Amino acid sequence: MMSKRNVYISGQKIILRDWQVQDLDSYAYWQMPDREWQAFDGPYYPRIKVDKIPDMIQKLREKIEADKWERVRKRLPIISPSENRLIGTVSWYWVSQETEWLAVGIGIYEPDEWGRGIGYEALGLWCDYLWAFLPEIVRLDVRTWSGNKGMMRLAEKLGFKEEARFRKARIVNGNYYDGMGYGILREEWQALYPDGFAQR
Repeated sequence: MMSKRNVYISGQKIILRDWQVQDLDSYAYWQMPDREWQAFDGPYYPRIKVDKIPDMIQKLREKIEADKWERVRKRLPIISPSENRLIGTVSWYWVSQETEWLAVGIGIYEPDEWGRGIGYEALGLWCDYLWAFLPEIVRLDVRTWSGNKGMMRLAEKLGFKEEARFRKARIVNGNYYDGMGYGILREEWQALYPDGFAQR
């Protein structure tokens, strides 16, 4: 279920919803250096510095308390419904705002939750949300690297097609990896999930 004011999307395994104050301690914990999930999630980019995490959390707290959100959310927590516990996030960013071209992302923080279909459901529901609330977009992208086999499999399982492979474009732990680009068009998504991903 989705509304313009409050976002609450219920799946079989997870919930995507607006942030709550109770999420903040866990979110801060997972942003600290050397958490296992960070080894796969764009490890070639710099991480937020430890001394900046409290400021980031405070800004998020102020948004929660003011109930001030973007019309189309940029990031939502992935919540375990049985415990109302933060286990990851979904997000999006512009590849080219001029051409309404964006990419989606996901991070599952808890290693115990990996390989259980949570990422598949969370990213599928997130794509549904973006198609619905951004009717102008015609495609969604997933950007990753060839060392992140799980993300590559997830993109393909959802129906994204490999569209780009930039050879030896990423360096992780001194080794070169390919930069990977996957894409799906609105009509391709609708053909795969004619009643929406939630009703698959």
